[in-house]
Amino acid sequence: MSTDGALSRSRLLPSLLGILLLLMGLAMLAGGIKLSLLGGSLYYLLAGIGLALTGVLLIAARRAALGLYALVLFSSTVWALWEVGLDWWQLVPRLAMLFALGIVMLLPWFRRPLLRAGAAPMGTGALSVAVVLAGATALASQFSNPGEIKGQLDRDSVPGMTNTAPAMPDGDWNSYGRSAHGDRYSPLAQITPQNVNKLVPAWTYRTGDLPGPNDPGETTAENTPLKVNGMLYVCTPHSQVIALDPDTGKEIWRFDPKLSTQNAENFKGWAHMTCRGVTYHDDAVYASEQSPTGTASTTPVSTVCPRRIFLPTADTRLIALDADTGKMCEDFGDKGQVDLRANIGGFTAGGYYSTSPPAVTKDLVVIGGHVTDNVSTDEPSGVIRAFDVHTGKLVWNWDSGNPDDTTPIAADEVYTRNSPNMWSMFAVDEKLGMLYLPMGNQTPDQFGGDRTPESELHAAGLTALDIATGQVRWHMQFTHHDLWDMDVGGQPTLMDLKTADGVKPAVLASTKQGSIYVLDRSTGEPIVPIHEVPVPQGAVEGDRTSPTQPKSELNLMPPPLQERDMWGVTPFDQLICRIDFKSMRYDGPFTPPSLQGSIVYPGNFGVFDWGGIAVDPVRQIAFVNPSYMAFKSKMIPASEIAAQGPRKSETEGVQPNKGAPYGVVLEALLSPMGLPCQAPAWGYVAAIDLTTSKTIWMHKNGTVRDSSPVPIPLSMGVPSLGGTVTTASGVGFLSGTLDQYLRAYDVKNGKQLWEGRLPAGAQTTPMTYTGKDGKQYVLVVAGGHGSLGTKQGDYVIAYKLSE
Repeated sequence: MSTDGALSRSRLLPSLLGILLLLMGLAMLAGGIKLSLLGGSLYYLLAGIGLALTGVLLIAARRAALGLYALVLFSSTVWALWEVGLDWWQLVPRLAMLFALGIVMLLPWFRRPLLRAGAAPMGTGALSVAVVLAGATALASQFSNPGEIKGQLDRDSVPGMTNTAPAMPDGDWNSYGRSAHGDRYSPLAQITPQNVNKLVPAWTYRTGDLPGPNDPGETTAENTPLKVNGMLYVCTPHSQVIALDPDTGKEIWRFDPKLSTQNAENFKGWAHMTCRGVTYHDDAVYASEQSPTGTASTTPVSTVCPRRIFLPTADTRLIALDADTGKMCEDFGDKGQVDLRANIGGFTAGGYYSTSPPAVTKDLVVIGGHVTDNVSTDEPSGVIRAFDVHTGKLVWNWDSGNPDDTTPIAADEVYTRNSPNMWSMFAVDEKLGMLYLPMGNQTPDQFGGDRTPESELHAAGLTALDIATGQVRWHMQFTHHDLWDMDVGGQPTLMDLKTADGVKPAVLASTKQGSIYVLDRSTGEPIVPIHEVPVPQGAVEGDRTSPTQPKSELNLMPPPLQERDMWGVTPFDQLICRIDFKSMRYDGPFTPPSLQGSIVYPGNFGVFDWGGIAVDPVRQIAFVNPSYMAFKSKMIPASEIAAQGPRKSETEGVQPNKGAPYGVVLEALLSPMGLPCQAPAWGYVAAIDLTTSKTIWMHKNGTVRDSSPVPIPLSMGVPSLGGTVTTASGVGFLSGTLDQYLRAYDVKNGKQLWEGRLPAGAQTTPMTYTGKDGKQYVLVVAGGHGSLGTKQGDYVIAYKLSE
């Protein structure tokens, strides 16, 4: 074998590595030039030059390659520490690949061919130092937890504070938020921080309702079942109701409304297929109540369906069922149902129906409706309608486009088209005689140039209605002239709150922008101060922006994004995210939509969405799950919409906004790898002391096990969709994270106490109850979420303590 041949083969590995570094360097250089022209960091341009030259030197078998690469790695480490400090997940895209390549270059097979016989190993020492420094930086970052707040609640109760929600048996869960107050607080204490790790599956039931071939992308199992009347009541995405035995999960009865459009081709045009819950009404509860004068109530107990389940269906009906048998209550409406299409005008299939359970009071069942966003300016009204709980007769209607006239509409009239709607859950205070409505805005979401003063008045805020008449008692707006889809998605929470001025009846409204507004629920006056803060200006032609937006002193709003917050698995997707960031308009929260493209952060996914919050009225804390995901929007002139292709879903393709001068492309701000462009964590659990409005603790929550190409359970803090639950023992539960787990936490310090692996995503709010056996159960629906890409299924799973 010739010496020249052996030398040639020994140089093969450095040459191959050199080609790789040259290509990497040229790609980084090209991206770096573009980023620098946008006013971004010069690092990528300089690093690209360094990597490309290192590649050339390796191909030429020059030992100077080691020293030059050492300079690139050392400089990158210093730059990374200057930008993000000891933040492990921020350091990964900046240093991990360069660190690994540095180790490769120090291996004898790569290094020796560069060192001529008798020559000093110049560059080896420098590269070794650079690799050690980068490794030490990674090691040191393991002891740092940016964004987390460590704390400990030092009380089990606040003197004099009790649960003032409507009374029910401790072991029941008879409303979506357990009570009509939407507190999601259970007085059960059998499961404790000390024994919760002994939870095991008690039973699993499968509904059989799985997404079909013609279903919309957002087919979701967002249901929180009820436990009342000795049964569990579950609803499915296709509006079926199933009554189960709470101890065994055995099916007692099932009702299938036979949706008029089920399996039809026009299902494909729908935005959602969702049932968040059903509602229970029991005449006997009201018949046993004392009147304000102290005498027994004269409310009659119905002989037909004295206990009712109210079901909103995806084909726009409100159905009353006998809670004992599942048969339709013939005395309600038209043989058990009310047609909600009445008086709202035309709409495409799926464009209007109620995805959330109605509210019930002594005499009324009250319902709102989902209106598909960004399709046109001629969509159904967001009217709220109250029907007699027994007969189904319309008692009053509140249309935010005509808010003063609540007299039942005439048969030949139509409610105000396109008025703001309420698609989420009501809260009810029957003692005060009020309903609390978390309001959305008027579609289209990102253009408001054609909105009327009437439609603006009640949009994106909280409106309190008189139960008996539907008249407005008070209202408070949380986003002025909403151009960001900042619907108030969560159910308002009612509780008595201890303040410096005494105990006050409060309503807490969690919002997408991260503020939690705390108001006196009898008057609407702020309990926690709200400040009008200046926001960016400059809407598209034909629109305007509000000069200020209201911000509560109680908030979990994130700091504004910066270029250095852009993230990726590698330097290259991070670079692309930086270019994307610098290419769009972003001036902080409430940056107006633009033709250039604007970043929306927090995005319309929301810091808090329909999951709302849970409160412990005895400890006077809130247990919450904030999420942080940036979105981007780009306005498209109406004349250019057709060329963009058809709308695919509410977050894919151009949203046409027919009738408006602009359509919009609205989507999450993602890297080419499909991961968020902003750095983790993207999801947390937290507790707030409601007596001081201070965050007690906040910890990142959830892993990427079920959302990354490699199912490694790395704890990064992932978004969650669904709500929290808290109990008297101090154990809280959450299931809505993107990974498939039900988790339990100590609400005093946020420590994760237990997790149960689920067979599908559980973008729901769990609940807890007592079975006939006297045991406390925790129940969750795991059916997945089409839009979030979590695994879909049809599971109802109950857990209890092992014997």
